[in-house]
Amino acid sequence: MKKYLFPIITFFLSFTCALIVAIKVFPNNPFTGNKEEKTTVSKFKDGDLIFQTSESKQCEAVRIATNSKFSHCGIIYDINGKWFVFEAVQPVKLTTLEDWIKHGKDSKYVVKRLKDDRVLSPQVLQKMKDYSQQLDGKEYDAYFEWTDNRIYCSELIWKIYKNAAGIELSKLRELKDFNLQDPRVQKILKERYGNDIPLEEKVVAPSDLADSNILKTVVDTY
Repeated sequence: MKKYLFPIITFFLSFTCALIVAIKVFPNNPFTGNKEEKTTVSKFKDGDLIFQTSESKQCEAVRIATNSKFSHCGIIYDINGKWFVFEAVQPVKLTTLEDWIKHGKDSKYVVKRLKDDRVLSPQVLQKMKDYSQQLDGKEYDAYFEWTDNRIYCSELIWKIYKNAAGIELSKLRELKDFNLQDPRVQKILKERYGNDIPLEEKVVAPSDLADSNILKTVVDTY
């Protein structure tokens, strides 16, 4: 037995040294790496919704028409251990969470989550990400049409949850249901549609999602 003792001890010492080196050289290794990034942003969860105030003329019109401070939103995704926001801008794309927050007015934001987020199992979240890939790269929809040819921010979130997770975050409304009388809103409508405003077009606004009775607020920096 003694003749095997030295090789066994040598093996374990070598393995331990190799492990220590691996941790130092490859700190982000998923098996041995630290969880520093995750612990610093643990307030977020895969599938959370995030809202902010954008400052373009169109976003101002959206805020006025919907009587809300929110004019842009996206879905937070954990991808390979890093946080991203999947959003409909030009084009639909993933943006790092840090950059997304900086794009909002005063870097303020609100994060919402399903009150019962147990339904977002790993399998369901993967379906949402797979469905999101089908929308990635699509043109932004400045006309707010309820088609998949082009897509806008709140429509993107609504359709991902509905079509991939089977969850209807809010009821759809029609364009005519919003406050369209303000001159700033009228100006944008005129630029977009001329005299043919599609008042009966199905629409979902960021405020509709933010006010959903199946969501709760988990972060509010306003």
